[in-house]
Amino acid sequence: MEEKIITRRDFLRVTAGAAMAATLGSGVLGEARAESTARVVLIRNAEVLGRQDKVQGEILQSMVDEAVKNLLGTNEPMEAWKRLFKSSDVVGIKSNEWNRLPTPKELEAAIKRRLLNLGVAEKNISIDDRGILNNPVFLNATALVNARPLRTHHWSGVGTCLKNYIQFVPDPWSYHEEGCSPLGKIWNYPIVKGKTRLNILSALTPQFYGRGAHFFDKRYVWPYKGLIVGTDPVAVDAVGAHLLQVKRIGFFGEDRALDVPPIHIMVADKKYHLGVSDLSRIQLIKLGWMEEVLI
Repeated sequence: MEEKIITRRDFLRVTAGAAMAATLGSGVLGEARAESTARVVLIRNAEVLGRQDKVQGEILQSMVDEAVKNLLGTNEPMEAWKRLFKSSDVVGIKSNEWNRLPTPKELEAAIKRRLLNLGVAEKNISIDDRGILNNPVFLNATALVNARPLRTHHWSGVGTCLKNYIQFVPDPWSYHEEGCSPLGKIWNYPIVKGKTRLNILSALTPQFYGRGAHFFDKRYVWPYKGLIVGTDPVAVDAVGAHLLQVKRIGFFGEDRALDVPPIHIMVADKKYHLGVSDLSRIQLIKLGWMEEVLI
């Protein structure tokens, strides 16, 4: 049987479970399901980065609050936060510490500040990445926040919210096969399942292109000055991957190939039922600065 190839165009075009199964083959996806819809907020602010791209904390806090408010459809930001978390929660903020493009400290602080405002005890909040399996807050968490930068990735095509949970397993390398297609399994393990209340992709300075492990090149990083926020990690990742693709096309004049296409996003939808990967079924709410918004 001839091997079937997934292109980035497939990632954006495939919308039905049957079409997806035909593209990928039943060995990856298994039985498909009817898709629902999802809401994702894209918010940008032209002033959020200062000199040398230093993040302006107060502006970023307002962006996070406005995104959460619009995501939940409330009149005030704290109303939205109260819908997501309880004062009794034990909350792990899953960050990303890759030194070339880490989760901004200002974003971590903005999330923690609102949890404290809600009455969550400081001892019941922890920000961590590679130490989460030895962190008592994460091991006993009732709620999680997933916050990481948006970039391309050698093993998964894009480094986004789904990929950020790979540190919840002791053998992350075993989830790299087929473009990291097994990543969705992690979200169904007891340490994670049903706990993620909010997913935030930092698109302040995304990396839109790269080849090879641990690749970083400032030529392919740009000041987009945005956040992509949602409760559905698949939908958030689909929007993020689309943004990087559109930027590549604009920069190179074509959708230049990555090491692997980000098929794990579709698989998380079709096989693991974690959310919506079809862009036509994602309500994208765009707020703030619209210059060169791209999507």
